[in-house]
Amino acid sequence: MIREAELFVISEQVLVEVIGRVRPGDGATVLPPLFPGHDRPTPITEAIARHARDDAAVPEALGGTAGEVGDDPAAAVGRLAEAACAAARTVTDGETKVGDVTVRDHLVRLAVARSFLAHDIAMHLGSRACPLTEEQARGLWEITEPEAQYWRDQGIFAEPLTPVPADVSWRDRFLMSAGRDPHALDH
Repeated sequence: MIREAELFVISEQVLVEVIGRVRPGDGATVLPPLFPGHDRPTPITEAIARHARDDAAVPEALGGTAGEVGDDPAAAVGRLAEAACAAARTVTDGETKVGDVTVRDHLVRLAVARSFLAHDIAMHLGSRACPLTEEQARGLWEITEPEAQYWRDQGIFAEPLTPVPADVSWRDRFLMSAGRDPHALDH
């Protein structure tokens, strides 16, 4: 399995854990745009449904069969995540194409999106601890930082938040390099 697939799996698992914290009364909570300029603020329930549809498509994009979301996207998240992770674990060639991008770039986009969504949901549910693991954040930073402008050009990253303190965690370093405030709700 290539490193990007490993990061996708970690990011997927973190997001599934965070989605498990969502309670019925939280569904109307509005999250900021996942990708500013390409997205809009979205209620948590809508973001979860979008994620479920996205996960259903992952196996097919990686050469397998698409999953079925069904009538209850939130209930399908765990099952669809397992199938998406299983498909990612089979990836050994990151250079083949998924649409116009390589499998490697596709997996990075998916991992980043899952990381952003996990962070946003956790923060909007009241957590002040970023749910991203240090291993996950460091891996994403190491892969995206050398090509940060590419990710900005793709609309995945915004302009970086600077200055980045020298002693900052990998979580904060990754989020700040992507143009996201790791502590936006603390201000």
